[in-house]
Amino acid sequence: MQIEQHNRRGCVRMPSTEALRGFEAVARLGSFERAARELSLTASAIRKRVNGLEELVGAELFDRRSNAILLTEAGAKYLESAKPILNMLIALPSFAQPAATTTRLRITATPTFARQMLASSLQGFMNLYPHIDVELIVVPPVFDYPSTNAEVEIRAGDAVANGGIPLTQDVAMPMASPVLLKSLPPLRCPADLRHAPLIRSALEPWQPWFQAALLDWPEPQQGPKFQDLGLIYEAALKGHGVALCRLSLVRDWLMNDTLRPLFNVFSRPANQYYALTNTQSEEVRLFVQWLQTLCAEQAMLSQELAQQAISRIARHAVQVHQDA
Repeated sequence: MQIEQHNRRGCVRMPSTEALRGFEAVARLGSFERAARELSLTASAIRKRVNGLEELVGAELFDRRSNAILLTEAGAKYLESAKPILNMLIALPSFAQPAATTTRLRITATPTFARQMLASSLQGFMNLYPHIDVELIVVPPVFDYPSTNAEVEIRAGDAVANGGIPLTQDVAMPMASPVLLKSLPPLRCPADLRHAPLIRSALEPWQPWFQAALLDWPEPQQGPKFQDLGLIYEAALKGHGVALCRLSLVRDWLMNDTLRPLFNVFSRPANQYYALTNTQSEEVRLFVQWLQTLCAEQAMLSQELAQQAISRIARHAVQVHQDA
């Protein structure tokens, strides 16, 4: 298979190096998301590059019909041709340029947002903008924490009332670890939560979710209580109770099935994350724009994972009922 393509006028159309790198990374890692993390890009950017490459080639390179991303026959042949070209590009000599002036950008965030949203992705932003030196500062997880002198403050609350830039429109669902679920009676409907210990927090009250589930229940008065979302999730992972989890903050645990959503009912927390900017620089604009894209992609992926998990649980319940 020839790497170069021709248009109708006979002119040579060459695939971009970026498209070839994205295609090779997805083929090797089996995931658009993992390829995006390796190349310090967003998953949507990787998909656009692969789609453009498929249009250029005139064939589908990946089979997207299953959960796994697999090469088609055409994709396997194309990869075989592309690898030597990428290896030659890697071997080309580079000539060092004088170091550019860097701008420091200080970001404050609560522990859970910093750990679950930023820690694994921040290097991608710095790779995109190497002239920006990011310093991440963790602050206490309270709504009324005093303002800092950081260029960007990531807070939870009412973005409009506080003059902030919205980052999330997250939803919350009850989740539990497989270990806890084995020790409880079957949780087939929301009302079955009366048999389960509920993890409590003033940061994530249960009342909004009870209302969404049509349960006329008061706020729980018993069960472990924490004042940090991260501690709530850690307690749920250890099997200490059912936690009300924001989907975008538990993506990794949804992916490896260590936390399982229980019902297809969700609530939307009143206190969403937003960015408060204390300076109007180009570096701040770039960071907030990047962070908005990251949050949107995390939310979309987490919702897909949650729906897949709920579908698996429903299929299993039907199978158990049929076997009984």
